[in-house]
Amino acid sequence: MAKSTSLLARERVALLRPASAPSAKPGTPQKPRLRDFAEGDEDAYRQFDQKSVLVTGGTGSFGRRFIDALLKRSRARRVIVFSRDEYKQYEMQQHLGAEAAPRMRFFIGDVRDAERLELATREVDFIIHAAALKQVPAAEYNPFECIRTNVSGAENVVRAALRNGIRRVIALSTDKAANPINLYGASKLASDKIFIAANNLSGKSDTRFAVVRYGNVVGSRGSVIPLYRKLVSEGAEYLPVTDERMTRFWITLQQGVDFVASSLRLMKGGEIFVPKIPSMRIADLARCLAPDLPVKIVGIRPGEKLHEVMVTEDDSRQTLALADRFVIEPSFAWWRRESYASTGAVPVEQGFRFASDSNDDWLDAERLDALLAVA
Repeated sequence: MAKSTSLLARERVALLRPASAPSAKPGTPQKPRLRDFAEGDEDAYRQFDQKSVLVTGGTGSFGRRFIDALLKRSRARRVIVFSRDEYKQYEMQQHLGAEAAPRMRFFIGDVRDAERLELATREVDFIIHAAALKQVPAAEYNPFECIRTNVSGAENVVRAALRNGIRRVIALSTDKAANPINLYGASKLASDKIFIAANNLSGKSDTRFAVVRYGNVVGSRGSVIPLYRKLVSEGAEYLPVTDERMTRFWITLQQGVDFVASSLRLMKGGEIFVPKIPSMRIADLARCLAPDLPVKIVGIRPGEKLHEVMVTEDDSRQTLALADRFVIEPSFAWWRRESYASTGAVPVEQGFRFASDSNDDWLDAERLDALLAVA
């Protein structure tokens, strides 16, 4: 009998797993388990009860999933989608249905438009800033547009939050913002710095800003997984891989949503939250998705890294570890805040580096299947 695709994939990845990858003891069955960043934390979503929440880029992959979770797991008084695309807003309205309509508001707007953003954020308690230009090649070809959205847009969000007395603002970042080598990563690093420094401008108000930084989202637009699935469905003869050694961090969309919600509850202002998530070689990923197809090495693209980093050696001096995440505390903090060390967080070692190639948590075929099942 022919072996199943899943079994073939499992056997191939077992041979390809890096030496540092943990393995189960012989005779000890282990079920794949995804980290739940909101597990045991009912307040992660209860914090939104009777509150008004605005999501920039609300019709994107993250925004749609976050708003779904918000409507199901909280009694948020008002949920505002702030985005540019009227058709995507229409589609989202149809998806959510009549039951959600009384709580939903849809604002056509762009984070580049400070006046419109200030109008949309009146009487809002929380802002989730997910709007960004994310494609590396597009950012390199359109640098002015990238800066206007990712950097000037961040400034506009900060100004609107301060003027309207927003309680909490959390901005989504990327692993590419750590030691950036492309404009997208550099623009998100600048955005991160803007949100962290914004805490200095709050004065006596309660407005606080923080950042979340995570890696590749399984199955999202721009991810390699939809590309590989498309190639397989079209009968491709091979799957392209830029470099056999290339590694990436992986997180599901729901994990990202839960991570943002729980980080928003934990935040004191000025920190960058980094989830403890697994790594996988891109070549291994390709062999898992199509075990009968060869991979073809096509070379690293301009602006692409061999491995991604989420906590750099220089950040390690301000980094503390919690059970499920790292917290990079601000280097400069001219506002009053309590360190996470007082809550039991443990400082990492000097020179610590959280990178996709030196991670101690590696995906195998079974755990990848579990990620894909909920992607």
